Amino acid sequence: MRVPHTLILLAAMIVVALLLTWVLPAGAFDTAPDETGREVVVPGTWQIIDDAPVLSPLAVLTVIPRALADAQAVIFFVLIVGGVLGVVQATGTLDAAVGRMLNRFGDRAGLLIFSVMLVFGVASSTFGMAVEYIALIPILLTLCRGLGLDAMTAVGTVAVGYGVGYGAAAINPFTVLVAQNVAGLQPGSGLALRLAIFLPLLAIGFHHVWRYARRVQADPKASLVYGIAAAEAPAPVDHPAFERRHVIVLLVMLVTLLLLMVGIVFLDWYLVELSALFLGLAFATWLLGGLKGDDAARAFGEGAAAMTMTALLVGFARAIALMLEDGHVLHTIVHGLSLPLSMVGPELAAVGMLGVQSLLNLFIPSGSGQAFVTMPLMAPIGEIVGVSRQVAVLAFQFGDGFMNIMIPTNAILMAMLGIAGIPYDRWLRFIWPLVAKLLLAAALVLVTAVWIGYA
Repeated sequence: MRVPHTLILLAAMIVVALLLTWVLPAGAFDTAPDETGREVVVPGTWQIIDDAPVLSPLAVLTVIPRALADAQAVIFFVLIVGGVLGVVQATGTLDAAVGRMLNRFGDRAGLLIFSVMLVFGVASSTFGMAVEYIALIPILLTLCRGLGLDAMTAVGTVAVGYGVGYGAAAINPFTVLVAQNVAGLQPGSGLALRLAIFLPLLAIGFHHVWRYARRVQADPKASLVYGIAAAEAPAPVDHPAFERRHVIVLLVMLVTLLLLMVGIVFLDWYLVELSALFLGLAFATWLLGGLKGDDAARAFGEGAAAMTMTALLVGFARAIALMLEDGHVLHTIVHGLSLPLSMVGPELAAVGMLGVQSLLNLFIPSGSGQAFVTMPLMAPIGEIVGVSRQVAVLAFQFGDGFMNIMIPTNAILMAMLGIAGIPYDRWLRFIWPLVAKLLLAAALVLVTAVWIGYA
């Protein structure tokens, strides 16, 4: 079955949201400020609104530009980060660094797989990198052929690293920071737990890939892509030499990361300050990375252009919640969803949130878009059933990150599989046991987070 484009799905959900405003009773909870001054819903206070307005069918069209304007801060932040990453990619730093790593650890397959997975995981956890890895697939395919490994191992190393990086993200600007903003949380808050779970979850992913790789090394016929000509590794290619300018760019990125964490945790930085920081990284990369001004400008534009669809998804996703808010049925839906979750206790309710997020990710693989769709619902539901907003954000990022390495609607994953010549059904056989293990581990983390009062 062919799944429609995510933008089509979101547009359909906007129409469904309008229909819901016509058939569901309008209602609202009372709200009150919590200890931080943030307005939160008061459980048990939902009541019907008798004089709620009826929305016009034209609202389907007018709500989209309103939503784009409402989410403009996040949209422009996404475009800026995309442009900055485009400038970094244009210097060849990422290709050269990975090539250097491959040369250094090429004869130690286990150490190589773990090192590459760790680097990709950290980059995804902090800078939100993902699409940039697509260009590195041919290099990894070539190396794996030399080590007696297969294309599945190459793609698995990249995809699992970035999937765990997103799922256990520390300060990913496209998922964690956006979701916390929508949920009304301090950006970057709750960092300690996310840092604590990163390596254990990465270890689960590494064990899965390395165990498979060893089987293939021992018996090439054990490969899930054995006999598939398209999955044969390409001819060896030369990666850029690792030069001093690449070292400088990496150091600048490291300094940027440190300033990012300090600003978020101690200085209350958010989108404006973070955008300025990323722009500073772009200027420093241009000046120190050996790029001409015109080349840097083109790279910035191309990087930002690559994020255009993500930016549109953010706006369309915001339109869904905005439509429900206009029709005064958002709290009605929250009330309905909270009833079954309130019957199972906060621990199982948190796990139920993970299930909802994982299912929705099939239709909304964009992390930023999914945050705008689900967090307006999940945050108040959590308050009603005894689950903190921080735990609700954690459930969101688990469902988004781990499912993205399995679902066929993730364009990044499908691009990687296409380059490697791996049929999707073979990939599914390889990855679904790992996703099941990661989701089980995520459920245990969520239960623990509820027990310790993670907020």
